[in-house]
Amino acid sequence: MTKTTEDQWPMWEVFLQSKQGAPHEHAGSLHAPDAEMAIQNARDVYSRRNEAISIWVVRSEDIISTSPSDAGPFFDPATDKIFRYPKFYSIPKGVRGV
Repeated sequence: MTKTTEDQWPMWEVFLQSKQGAPHEHAGSLHAPDAEMAIQNARDVYSRRNEAISIWVVRSEDIISTSPSDAGPFFDPATDKIFRYPKFYSIPKGVRGV
């Protein structure tokens, strides 16, 4: 068993899928010694009443995210890539949903 500290197992993030085709959504976190135990504990804790058809568990330390300081340049649209903006052609008459 791997422990991150002397008295705690690693933290795992739990994602549930409620029905076929739906996205997996974050349900919570739990401690477990390994992936097998994490998925079993996730089933017992987060899907007791058949709330899920699929469960993902990911070690918290393996998740990489952006920080608030990335809000500017990292997420700015790429206006130099005109192919992302379909403005160079006209939409024919009769096309619906525009």
